[in-house]
Amino acid sequence: MAAKEGEARVELSIPGRPEYVSVARLAILGVASRMRFSYDEVEDIRLAVGEACTTAIERANGMGQLGQEIRVRCLIDNAKLIVEVCDNVGGSNAEPPMPPDADEERGLGGVLIRILMDDVSTHTNSGTGQRVLRMVKHVAR
Repeated sequence: MAAKEGEARVELSIPGRPEYVSVARLAILGVASRMRFSYDEVEDIRLAVGEACTTAIERANGMGQLGQEIRVRCLIDNAKLIVEVCDNVGGSNAEPPMPPDADEERGLGGVLIRILMDDVSTHTNSGTGQRVLRMVKHVAR
């Protein structure tokens, strides 16, 4: 995800441990509150990012890769905020490819993310096992 003219990019890497999810939530709060989102929209984004980070940590831990780094990337422009939450799960323990978005639909967190954000998609790299959850929130006009 590359920033174009007039856009800004913010990236954060956190250890894949639950106690660091609050750091990601605080960072996205700072980013989203500087845009033209309402207070409720900022809170929705913060909650969705927290759920996405928690899901990534649970996925890594479930595959025996405790503490794997989680990356949060934000692309900011005047019309929308794009947030990608990336895990580094991979290697020979990588799960087999699943249909896009299948694992998000399994839990309450995935349902919540889809309700709170405007667009949500998931991509799993079949070679590395890395998963990227992409969330988009459009700024109201």
